Amino acid sequence: MTANDRYESHLSTRYASRAMSELWSDMRRARTWRRIWTALAEAQKAAGLPIAEAQIAGLKAHLDDVDLAKAAEWERRLRHDVMAHVHTLKDQCPEAGPIIHLGATSCDVTDNADLIVIREALRMIERKLLVAIARLRAFALAERGRPCVGFTHFQPAQITTVGKRATLWLQDFVLDLEELRFAVSTLRFRGLRGATGTQDSFLKLLGGDAGRVRELERDFAARLGFTELIGVCGQTYTRKQDARVLNALSAIGQSASKMAGDLRLLCHENELEEPFGKEQIGSSAMAYKRNPMRSERIGALSRFLIILAQNPAHTAATQWLERTLDDSANRRLALTEGFLAADAVLELVLNVTSGLVVRGNVIARHVREQLPFIASEEILMHAVKAGGDRQELHEVIRTLSIEAHERVKEEGLPNDFLARAEAHPVLGPVVRAMGDALAPERFTGLAAEQVEAFIADRVDPLLLSVDVGGVGDEVRV
Repeated sequence: MTANDRYESHLSTRYASRAMSELWSDMRRARTWRRIWTALAEAQKAAGLPIAEAQIAGLKAHLDDVDLAKAAEWERRLRHDVMAHVHTLKDQCPEAGPIIHLGATSCDVTDNADLIVIREALRMIERKLLVAIARLRAFALAERGRPCVGFTHFQPAQITTVGKRATLWLQDFVLDLEELRFAVSTLRFRGLRGATGTQDSFLKLLGGDAGRVRELERDFAARLGFTELIGVCGQTYTRKQDARVLNALSAIGQSASKMAGDLRLLCHENELEEPFGKEQIGSSAMAYKRNPMRSERIGALSRFLIILAQNPAHTAATQWLERTLDDSANRRLALTEGFLAADAVLELVLNVTSGLVVRGNVIARHVREQLPFIASEEILMHAVKAGGDRQELHEVIRTLSIEAHERVKEEGLPNDFLARAEAHPVLGPVVRAMGDALAPERFTGLAAEQVEAFIADRVDPLLLSVDVGGVGDEVRV
């Protein structure tokens, strides 16, 4: 049977980056376990246990040459994945066999290994999120002053700018970065706790000296790059950590889906488009189609990610006493698929933000079509200042607007609201006096200034010490 003859996750084969897929692979897991056993032996030797340098050297010599087939063979016999790898490693370096996994329980290996991978995966996600923020920053600044029609309820409302709209997306991703960094900064190593978290096995190994146990654990954690340890645990670290991590990934999916949804709407309006390949086909039947397939895929994968975040929440809520095993199979799926999905979403976000196409002439035409209605509020204010009755003139403007709307919608003719208003005895002088004051740029408020202020205050400090070059998007299909 080949890989094409059985189902494989589309996240790993089609959507996520190769680097993220490799990080969650069986090989990476097995190699991480071996590093944990090596760090454990080194820390135990430093703590005074009779472990020979040759035994540690044997472990170090076989950190990466894992025989997964042999491990699978052992697991079929033993029905225990950790012990299968213990025996596989012992077969390769028999001199270290007597001290591999000494005093440890399975979760001293598996939980710590998961946390090592989670931390590395979070840093990979953080890196890509920073690049997405940098690209949106550049786009928002470049387009901060371009007037466009703003929508509420997807109905024309007021004039905003293309850059201000992009800054709404940018702000969401900045919030996601804050949440992601919180998840990274509060991630705690499980350490060496034994079968139910009491550290009894390590206490006995070290002659009942609690201080030596604590020093052993700190040394072990430091060798694996951790300084912060979880306060207390049962056999497993609290699954609340997994829930916190997946919530941070879900937040990225929420922001990406919002941006992608907006892009799909704007693509329909012919105002903004995602990159489109020279030979890209939009439809097998309709050769003229330019479907926003990347944005659509962002929406699809984000939906999967958002829903997936419920899994670790339910797992955390249903743990029994010091440990139950119904977390294991679920975590293998939820953590792996969650990170692969978040990675895939960000790969698409990077691709889209690297080549957004602005259709300036279409945007300007839409502004011209809606500006007469949008300007009516200012016309009303000036007319009242000139002595008109606010309520009477409001009704006049409402009536003229409806008539102009009908002309646009029913007859497909240009918006003639201003001409109708100019013909009115009270509104006419105001419209004529405004003249060039009806330029679109006058109706964008503080949009451009808001873009500049947000980027200066919130975005630029994030990017000051970060090299955002060298990260390429990896959209496979």
